[in-house]
Amino acid sequence: MSKTTFTTHHGMTDLLPGDIEQWQALESLIHETARRYHFQEIRTPVMEQTELIARGVGQLTDIVSKEMFTFDRGEDHYVLRPEGTAPVARAYVQNHLAQRGGTQRLYYIGPFFRAERPQKGRQRQFHQFGAELIGSSSAIADVEIIAFMTAIYRQIGIKNTTLKLNSVGDPASRDAYRKALHDYFRPLADKLSEISRNRLDTNPMRILDSKEDQDQPLKADAPRITDYLSEKSREHFDTVKQLLDRLDIPYETDPFLVRGLDYYTETAFELVSPDLGSQDALGGGGRYDLLIEEVGGPPTPAVGFACGIERLMIASEALGITLAHPTGPDIYFVTRGEEAARWALEKMPELRNSGLVCTMDYAGRSLKAQMKDANRQQARFAVIIGEQELQENMFTLRDMVKSEEYQVKSDDIAGRVQS
Repeated sequence: MSKTTFTTHHGMTDLLPGDIEQWQALESLIHETARRYHFQEIRTPVMEQTELIARGVGQLTDIVSKEMFTFDRGEDHYVLRPEGTAPVARAYVQNHLAQRGGTQRLYYIGPFFRAERPQKGRQRQFHQFGAELIGSSSAIADVEIIAFMTAIYRQIGIKNTTLKLNSVGDPASRDAYRKALHDYFRPLADKLSEISRNRLDTNPMRILDSKEDQDQPLKADAPRITDYLSEKSREHFDTVKQLLDRLDIPYETDPFLVRGLDYYTETAFELVSPDLGSQDALGGGGRYDLLIEEVGGPPTPAVGFACGIERLMIASEALGITLAHPTGPDIYFVTRGEEAARWALEKMPELRNSGLVCTMDYAGRSLKAQMKDANRQQARFAVIIGEQELQENMFTLRDMVKSEEYQVKSDDIAGRVQS
């Protein structure tokens, strides 16, 4: 009878040793950058109420209409979180974070889930890092968020990027612009792609997101939202650009950048890189002054960003950037006999407490096989232990890099390795 084998779900992958070190190095860099920008980490559950995402992200968005992993348990309706901002907004309201005073500067790293067609850099389980600055309507907050985001890429060494910038205005500006887009695209409906035709009556701004070839020439002459901004929105956008200039953060204005989620207002931005190919977005974000109220809180301005880790890894690989080099143990104990193995097992906690990375053979293999394994693991030193070494308290310490051997006592192993 053949054995049953199991694989990951379509669009979900394992992160294995050899690759995970890159992720750990990136996460450490994000944590350190967040510390310097004085953002505090927040962790929300991977499961949220379906209604939270529907109300927060928008019923007519692709995420809610066709990309969510949803399931029911009794009368409760759950979703695997498809994005990070609505859960953070929920946590902000539920935990009364406003009572802590001042603006809340929060960041997160974690897995998210969308039931979309897997492709390079876009999986059904994917990972993002992001940040939210809640409680300020100032353009300074918008620029602080952008500066935080771009600082991470700059420290990694990803410089082949473009920051695209636009304003989607306040609600009144958006309503006027939606009508103008509808009036413009309605006579062209037969020439639009199917997906854009479906968006025409529900959310015509999403037509501007289309990557379909047949939509591109039709978009070229579409109305610009900058022509429909209120005076207040125009002033806010102008201030953002002025502040970015003062911080020497380059950008390009893109009148068709509208982002895909309904909660965005005013500033919208996206960081792109040609090193990702046609799907060139590394991440992006914007202001969402209506979201906190939509999920049950008081009217509260906020701005944030989210960036894909898989996409960042692709860009790093294309540029030859290595975030971390896998390292082997400091000491590999090569043992001959059961008593030697027990001695090594007792010795390792002492050495580990002194900061050394230690391992040993756990399979009772031959001396030759153990030395081969120490080489494979790139151990810096091997300590060879047998009955005679235990009786004399004198051990062979082999430098695996220099191919040199020393005789050391038990208490001298740590000092010799650390010297």
